[in-house]
Amino acid sequence: MIDKKAWTLKSVAQKLGVSNATVSNAFNRPDQLSKKRRDEILESCKEIGYSGPNRAAQSLRKGHFNIVALVLPDSVEYMVTDPVASKFVKGVSSVLEQSKVNLLLFSGTSENINAVSDFVDGFICYGSPRNTALIEQLRVTNKKVVTADFDIDRKASVGIDNEQAAYEIAKLALHSKDDAVAILGLRLLDSTVTSRVYDLPGLDYQCSISHKRLNGYNRAIKEIGVELRSDRVWNIPENKHHFALIAAREALTSTPRPNVLLCMSDLIALAAIQEINAMGLKIPQDIRIVGFDGIDEALRSQPKLTTIHQNNEKKGIKAAELFIERAIESVIIPFHIEHGETS
Repeated sequence: MIDKKAWTLKSVAQKLGVSNATVSNAFNRPDQLSKKRRDEILESCKEIGYSGPNRAAQSLRKGHFNIVALVLPDSVEYMVTDPVASKFVKGVSSVLEQSKVNLLLFSGTSENINAVSDFVDGFICYGSPRNTALIEQLRVTNKKVVTADFDIDRKASVGIDNEQAAYEIAKLALHSKDDAVAILGLRLLDSTVTSRVYDLPGLDYQCSISHKRLNGYNRAIKEIGVELRSDRVWNIPENKHHFALIAAREALTSTPRPNVLLCMSDLIALAAIQEINAMGLKIPQDIRIVGFDGIDEALRSQPKLTTIHQNNEKKGIKAAELFIERAIESVIIPFHIEHGETS
């Protein structure tokens, strides 16, 4: 018997003594054959190990694959452990599955979208990718592109007003011009280590939600008249506990010790709360702290974290809808402050 991998539509038709169109219709257009005839052909194909026409070849001819690449801001390994990203992926998946569209996870550290561009219908890009060269590639591709949490010219996008959200949560945390503030930032620098931020590089800030949040914090700080020391902003390279703990320890052992921590994610804030408790300090009496995202762990923390709640699942749903509808507009979804006991 010929190995099943060697069968082609043409060789199967010759084997069964029928036309190529008859075999193709049995798999793809059952209304063109009687049920008895179709069942006979499918049973014969099963016996010789032929599972049908090559789907990849069909998709290439049609230029339609029913696959969307979800470009993540960082590696797939990192992002599947991030609670914010997982909610977004859940929202995207729920819409695409209903539309019988498959999802391909694509690392934001990859060198080039061309690795998958010929085999997908387009891209949903969640956050600014770690490899910024991908941004220009997404900008110029002729495939459909939807971005979330950052903008590319002439592409559909969805997100919240990060600068305004950061401004509002900072205004809540700051009580007077005498407050000593520290900012625990996320991916403010293209770096793999936790470090203080003294100068920001000349980046395209429109592509970074972190820089928009920093702008919002700074606006509130200036409005209240607080002096932000030059050594009181930290860069945390990944939204992970151990990176955040390093920054929190440095901030809390600084002199003078800050009494307000503005954290760019809930995971960062939760790490800081752990360190504050370990030092025997009281929240919010000694230190006020706010987060960003509204993840489930923040709402269950003791004390309950005050944070910006953004509906990441809804954001994913909207991004997928914009893709399916081939829309080109930018959509801003609402956020709200989740009032806890830390501010």
